[in-house]
Amino acid sequence: MTMASRILAVLAAASLVAAFALAALAPDGLNLGQGIALVDRDWLAWLNRNAEASGWLWNWVEKPLLVRPVWLLPAAFGLVLGGAALTFSSGPQGRSRRHRS
Repeated sequence: MTMASRILAVLAAASLVAAFALAALAPDGLNLGQGIALVDRDWLAWLNRNAEASGWLWNWVEKPLLVRPVWLLPAAFGLVLGGAALTFSSGPQGRSRRHRS
């Protein structure tokens, strides 16, 4: 197992634990936009102002993400990192140290 796959596996595990914690502890129906507003209301306004310059980005990427449940983004991130960790760990293994006699 390479160092990169270990780092990605740890990040995947942390993301999945964070997603589970958010799902278990957050109020029912809390979406990502509301969660961001609870943490920092100015950041959501800044995101809205800067994304409107390219209207398609706001309408097609950011707005649909903001109405998803707050736990969904870290869960998806954890799954992607887990897949990357598996990809890096299943690469070429090199020669075995055991020699047949």
